[in-house]
Amino acid sequence: MTHPHQRLLIIDFGSQVTQLIARRLRELNVYCEIHPCNRVDDGFLADFAPQAVILSGGPDSVTRPGSPRAPAALWTLGVPVLGICYGQQAMMEALGGRVESGHGTAEFGRALVNAAGGPLDLLEGWFDAGPEQVWMSHGDHVSRLAPGFAVYGTSANAPYAITADPARRFYAVQFHPEVHHTPAGARLYANFVRLGGFSGDWTMGAYREDMIARIRDQVGTGRVLMALSGGVDSSVAAVLLHEAIGERLTCVFVDHGLMRLNEADEVVGMFRGAFNLPLVHVDAADRFLDALAGVSDPEVKRKTIGRLFIEVFEAEAARIGGAEFLGQGTLYPDVIESVSISGGPSVTIKSHHNVGGLPEKMGMKLIEPLRALFKDEVRALGRELGLPEPFIRRHPFPGPGLAVRCPGEVTREKLDILRAADAVYLDQIRRHGLYDEIWQAFAAILPMRTVGVMGDGRTYDHAVSLRAVTSVDGMTADYYPFSHDFLSETATRIINEVKGVNRVFYDVTSKPPGTIELE
Repeated sequence: MTHPHQRLLIIDFGSQVTQLIARRLRELNVYCEIHPCNRVDDGFLADFAPQAVILSGGPDSVTRPGSPRAPAALWTLGVPVLGICYGQQAMMEALGGRVESGHGTAEFGRALVNAAGGPLDLLEGWFDAGPEQVWMSHGDHVSRLAPGFAVYGTSANAPYAITADPARRFYAVQFHPEVHHTPAGARLYANFVRLGGFSGDWTMGAYREDMIARIRDQVGTGRVLMALSGGVDSSVAAVLLHEAIGERLTCVFVDHGLMRLNEADEVVGMFRGAFNLPLVHVDAADRFLDALAGVSDPEVKRKTIGRLFIEVFEAEAARIGGAEFLGQGTLYPDVIESVSISGGPSVTIKSHHNVGGLPEKMGMKLIEPLRALFKDEVRALGRELGLPEPFIRRHPFPGPGLAVRCPGEVTREKLDILRAADAVYLDQIRRHGLYDEIWQAFAAILPMRTVGVMGDGRTYDHAVSLRAVTSVDGMTADYYPFSHDFLSETATRIINEVKGVNRVFYDVTSKPPGTIELE
């Protein structure tokens, strides 16, 4: 079986940071895929035909009977293999070494690794200025090296912090080079992919060409219906699909009345104008807001919005004659989560993504042209496809829209106030040149009224909460440290410019324990 790119396989043993390995490799223009260890056998290896393999860390212990291992065929594949933490221990155990638990050799957190032994091609550029800082997270340790291996780095509690059998191109490290607490980790990965002979052929230009060919092959003479939310993911997927199959794509944009200020008009204008995409704009605001009247429970809100979306989408699909395929903006992190080492059910992951559940209901096949990409790669593909830069850099926006930023009952009055306050807040962030430093920023209207004084008169108006977070992938987040001057200026503008608001708060809760959105 031939593949369009040089491929690196990451065998996942369940580490919480395995995705970071893939990110580091993609940054080097190397195509890689993460597959759980319990799904990689000798046959999989032969079909995947990797040019190199990385074994991730994991929470298990190789000393436990039945703990996960790499397939036996890996050791005779003839390609470079890098074992990380648990991956190192699995390598040693498989090749004749020994791993033990405890005995005072556990390490968690930052550590210093010193060079040992002679030079090693994996470590070019390491130890030039002395010991290297790394991030350790292990309870077990290698107590005896496998035959053919030598030591090339040691730490206080890891005498075999870096080991290798250069003749067979087997390399193993006890630490995690993928995390930013290992500053020279990126250099180690760059050395490893060089040893694998990778030319860096993974580019968005190449991906665009490959995916267009795949879409045409998959769709044939069929038609695709694309649920366009107006977000970056679905928009990039729509433009790519249109480039591949032209008028046989129909995008359906369901305006549920929960968009930001002028957002629906901007989305429709861009896709009908700049991209000339076949687009059906369904104004269903009254239907959604009427159904949400009196609803305050956040889960009931989400389910109501999801149910109505499916009903509206189904009706439009029937009206335009249906289609054989449903386009979705599924990304690679969604795919990884759905095939986790613990066997996480894909149905659960899909149900919250775009329009999960529609294919089975409507008898449609899924087409997901972004399922191999991370978020930043989607943005890069968007640039390749010519989407406007301000649109590509937009912050994430939740599927239920402003409903999850309006705790309690959703009303038209509260939505109007929220849109206006949010617009002022984002304008402030852009004016101060902070938009691209922030992962996500938004205003929320709180389920309360407060007493205030304006123009020597008493007010009893709404309170607004401002939220801004920094994050890499949205899984964890911290609040953005605005200056007090910025917050004061922004609060003053919102109170002066938005009728119905007399108090502004700034949310300094991290994730965890909070979530990014309020509901």
